[in-house]
Amino acid sequence: ISFPRGSRLFNTASIMPKPKDQRTRLTVWNKLCYAIGGAPYQITGSALGFFLQIYLLDVAQLDPFHASIILFVGRAWDAVTDPTVGFLVSRSRWTGIGRMMPWILCSTPFAVLTYFLIWYVPPFEQGKVLWYLVFYCLFQSMQTCFHVPYSALTMFISNDQKERDSATAYRMMVEVLGTVLGTAIQGQIVGGASNCPTEPDDLNSGNSTNASIVSLEETKQAYLISSGVICIIYVLCAVVLFLGVKEKKENGRKKTLLTFRQGLWLVMSYGPYIKLVIGFLFTSLAFMLLEGNFALFITYALGHRKDFQNILLVIMLSGTLTIPWWQWFLTRFGKKKAVYFGITVIPFMILIICIKSNLVISYLVSVAAGVSVAAAFLLPWSMLPDVVDDFKVKNPDIHGYEALFYSFYVFFIKFASGVSLGVSTLSLKFAGYVTGSCSQPEAVSLTLKVLVSPVPVALIAVGLLILRTYPIDEERRQCNRKILQEML
Repeated sequence: ISFPRGSRLFNTASIMPKPKDQRTRLTVWNKLCYAIGGAPYQITGSALGFFLQIYLLDVAQLDPFHASIILFVGRAWDAVTDPTVGFLVSRSRWTGIGRMMPWILCSTPFAVLTYFLIWYVPPFEQGKVLWYLVFYCLFQSMQTCFHVPYSALTMFISNDQKERDSATAYRMMVEVLGTVLGTAIQGQIVGGASNCPTEPDDLNSGNSTNASIVSLEETKQAYLISSGVICIIYVLCAVVLFLGVKEKKENGRKKTLLTFRQGLWLVMSYGPYIKLVIGFLFTSLAFMLLEGNFALFITYALGHRKDFQNILLVIMLSGTLTIPWWQWFLTRFGKKKAVYFGITVIPFMILIICIKSNLVISYLVSVAAGVSVAAAFLLPWSMLPDVVDDFKVKNPDIHGYEALFYSFYVFFIKFASGVSLGVSTLSLKFAGYVTGSCSQPEAVSLTLKVLVSPVPVALIAVGLLILRTYPIDEERRQCNRKILQEML
């Protein structure tokens, strides 16, 4: 039976698919709720990255050797749990609230509790190292149980690739704001409390009863308050994610599961991926050394004790504001050029140790560091998909293993960060760092200068040399894109 083209029945049939199309679309509220779920990882990560080392040394007053063990083992443990949790999540069963959401909800209370206890100084000396080691590793485990399923949740919030890309853009924006928020909360609350004089004259006078000196107990209290605020934000973000995002059940398509050894060989035998990961491994190590030692460097080497939290905030604000510009730059001029232009911080890093301590120069270097932090934050995650696409073109018969490239990249970066923090803290031990002291020996100041300038500059130079051999340029990337479109 045929119907006239202008008939009422034809028009009704023509609009029947629209409600289904509308159901696949995400609202702005859904995207915002999904993006807010990424904030806890960045907020806690920035607070721990910038402040945990100085907290363990000056507030918990641990020996630098013990602090280095805690930092290394904690980061190394975090690196190991990523592929482990990813393996367990991939084999989880579907529940009434989804497959990823139970992991997120169940891990949140334990993550909050263990995070708070990291910033609590126990009233005993024997076993204090074990206290921080256990709760730091437990928090990293609970955080991984939150963040790995959250990252995988991207594939289950919509069947439309454009909607997923749009939600990811919201997520990146909120995560960058999360790093600013974590630095601001921890820095501004803790920065107002210091058990040392803020002026050099007071420091030399030895007048420990000066009214401007805040007791060590009040400094401990400030760290607890800041961690409590962050814990509240953590819980609120998890609640918003649960209420605003509905996980969609995946299609019943079966796929072959790789063993851990097979997956490792698949990833490690692919040349472009190895070159990209090793190149960014060296540049990431440089930025991790800067992140882990910058607060100590500002406090003891430059003498800006009362300004260090503001300098850190300037770094994060600078990075946040320049991310859109970097996104435009890499789409306009290519990603390999963006890598080289992104490392603009090198001359400023050399400048800050060659010139006598100056607050204005410190802020100038912080702005330049923020620009490079933005590039370091954006470029690896922008270039990894190109490697995955290149792998698909070269291996069209292998499907469903994209997540391996991401999980092993995170594993290597986290493990390297543990090595960098452990080695740098151990270096302070050999330099004669005195825990709880308001001033440090000249050898400590020299060590901090080496850790934030010559060593990172050398690491960045090696990383850039390796990235020169990275074979996927703009021409190859566009060629791969056309081939994949034809394959689809």
